Amino acid sequence: MPHTRSIALAAILAMLPAASAAQTAAPPALDAIRRDDLRRDLFTLASDSMRGREGGTQDEMRASVWLAERAREAGLLPAGDDGTYFQFFGLRRIRQTAASAASVGGTPLRLWEDAVLLAPVAARVDGTVVHAGAAAPAQGRVVVARLAPPTRMPVRGVSLWEWRYTLTAVREQSTALRAGNPAAIVLVADSVAAMAFGRMQHWQREGLYLLDDSAAAAPRPAGGPPVFLVRPEVLSRLAEGARFTADLGLESFVYPSVNVVARVPGADARLRGEHVLFSGHQDHDGIGGPVNGDSIWNGADDNATVSVALLAIGRAFARRPGRRSALFVWHGAEERGLLGSRWYSAHPTVPKGSLVAVLNADMIGRNHPDSAALLGAIPPHRNSTALVEMALEANRRVTRFAVDHSWDDPAHPEGWYFRSDHLPYARAGVPSIFFTTLLHPDYHTPEDESERIDIAKLTRMTQWMYATGWSVANAAQRPTVDPGFKLER
Repeated sequence: MPHTRSIALAAILAMLPAASAAQTAAPPALDAIRRDDLRRDLFTLASDSMRGREGGTQDEMRASVWLAERAREAGLLPAGDDGTYFQFFGLRRIRQTAASAASVGGTPLRLWEDAVLLAPVAARVDGTVVHAGAAAPAQGRVVVARLAPPTRMPVRGVSLWEWRYTLTAVREQSTALRAGNPAAIVLVADSVAAMAFGRMQHWQREGLYLLDDSAAAAPRPAGGPPVFLVRPEVLSRLAEGARFTADLGLESFVYPSVNVVARVPGADARLRGEHVLFSGHQDHDGIGGPVNGDSIWNGADDNATVSVALLAIGRAFARRPGRRSALFVWHGAEERGLLGSRWYSAHPTVPKGSLVAVLNADMIGRNHPDSAALLGAIPPHRNSTALVEMALEANRRVTRFAVDHSWDDPAHPEGWYFRSDHLPYARAGVPSIFFTTLLHPDYHTPEDESERIDIAKLTRMTQWMYATGWSVANAAQRPTVDPGFKLER
């Protein structure tokens, strides 16, 4: 078990009003959350037929239509745009053109084979190579350096460690080398980066995704000189004084993505205009490079577990509505940079002031059967003491997980709090928490399959979210944002 640290509950309790009977009693439709339903839905949504649900593709649309139909069958009402279950938004993709090229000493340096670019960039480079640390000035030249390990080392023992190591190291080292005002930066992969080179090829070649709005209507070149990461064997060609040229162009496209939005109206005429928002994302990584012969990145834990959990919670609220309304948002394009939640938090389909709380989850079906994490539960990430206590009390009454707060620590190298869909809502001043069972070795690999999900644990996590939401929906007072809360990274 990972190291944990608990919240001083006595201090929190002293700040709260007395709990109502609805908050302390068992939620009335807990038995509507059934293992068989969760298993059935999970194995469909994370099946190969959904092709990994990549944001901005027909596969994401197919999954979104499937979710909307399941929500309709469960008795949830449409709460998207124009009386539908859908809220569409645009993704702007920026990538290098196929004609982009580079060479060293007149010999082509094959982009996406010998070299990858850290970020999309429009640039023309024609300069001589100088090695970092040489007496010759770097200004206007192409600076070459061996990649050094990052100072902020990512957590070992989870998947993508080599890729994160590489990306962090490239960013740190290129930032330092930019001070010399070079024409370009070339970093030679070390042994770790060499293992991650395949992933760098795939993901960096994908380019950059932005929300399509007036500020993103044209390609945005990366600031500063182009940054290349090259395979170790390229170093022999990068001799001092060698001529390095590059002609790099950009192209831009707009793709549709979608949020699926559904609602169960509250039973109290006075409070049904307020909403408890249950949040997750339905997209994943789609089709990628094969790993052990499997090229479909199914995303069973990330985040089909939460997508089917929201359906189960919806069934429970449809059977027995709370006083406040329950709102369900399956966000699109989370893997592109929280784009669906950023769009919905800025363009909600209900009045923004009616959002009482956001209960978000991401990956809730793996690791130790009796441990879970609640992020946004300790300072500086905690923005609502009242909401946190409702969640912890629901866990004490219903699910009794050992709650790990270590990943909520701002010093944790994963920065996990900042990587899921509650974040835009917290930034908008809505009380927000984040349920998760944390990373594992299959994270963002084709090995994240339904067969590896602990269905019993998924059921308990779903019950925890439901019990928390039931308390919020029936509380005499809506949870408030703590005075002085300021979200900083």
